[in-house]
Amino acid sequence: MTELTAIILTKNEELHIARAIASVRAIATQILVVDSGSTDQTVALAQQAGARVLQNPWRNYASQFNWGLDQIGGASGWVLRLDADEIVTPELAAQIQNGLAKISDAVDGVHVGRRMCFQGCPIRFGGLFPTAMLRLFRNGRGRCEDRWMDEHIIVTGGTVAWSGCIIDDNRKPLDWWIDKHNGYASREVVDILNCQYRFLPQVGRDRLNDGQAGAKRWVKDHIYGRLPGGLRAGLYFLYRYIARLGFLDGPQGRSFHVLQGFWYRYLVDAKLSEVRAHMKTTGASPPDAIRTVLGIAVEADIQRKVAA
Repeated sequence: MTELTAIILTKNEELHIARAIASVRAIATQILVVDSGSTDQTVALAQQAGARVLQNPWRNYASQFNWGLDQIGGASGWVLRLDADEIVTPELAAQIQNGLAKISDAVDGVHVGRRMCFQGCPIRFGGLFPTAMLRLFRNGRGRCEDRWMDEHIIVTGGTVAWSGCIIDDNRKPLDWWIDKHNGYASREVVDILNCQYRFLPQVGRDRLNDGQAGAKRWVKDHIYGRLPGGLRAGLYFLYRYIARLGFLDGPQGRSFHVLQGFWYRYLVDAKLSEVRAHMKTTGASPPDAIRTVLGIAVEADIQRKVAA
């Protein structure tokens, strides 16, 4: 069997971790769980399921995942990026088991589909899923781009696409989902301001030009990003819910499209306006305003940029 290391990042994922590991146990030669200080049974359950567990303090997803890659540097074969609340479908598992060894050496990455369930309901409409994402790549030839939000794997060589999917099926309550997306919104503001002021490294950003992820990034930066703040959230929601038939997803789907397609996008704009207002009234630099308003310290990343 082709060597495959599955890397899973965790913090308090006792509800999901055994399920995630079970979905890759038959295809992964090594399962690495990088934990950032779980206080529940995540670590014990991961170890019981046969995973190797390492601890590392959390900064953001990109730095945590790249730290995990550094721990398997030199290992042969491929890497699978999997979130703790995701599972690999049997179709994708079969494609991995039978197809990795047949891929040309000129190919460094594999795009797979990603689907989502919200409160147990599959999201089928809204023009979102399946999303093609690069989740499989040769070890040593891929890295997570240096962003605070919406980070993707960047590879040096060519890529191919498979039909198999990863399913995101988080079973935590809605309060958790809202808290998580509140944090996501703050992190997205960091990236938006960094695009304008360039106070953090931009490693990999201009190289995301492959496939669906690159197209979505371009639309977000060059079309959505140039629309008036606040108004664009409403337009995006109407596009998803009406034009792309999101209303057909039922009650849970309606909640998802309203929360993720409007509330979250409006929250990003509101936080962005708040940070910019603080900069204008106090003369603070973007990093200082981000720390004061959003509670995110980016100084370590700035120092890393200067050192580079």
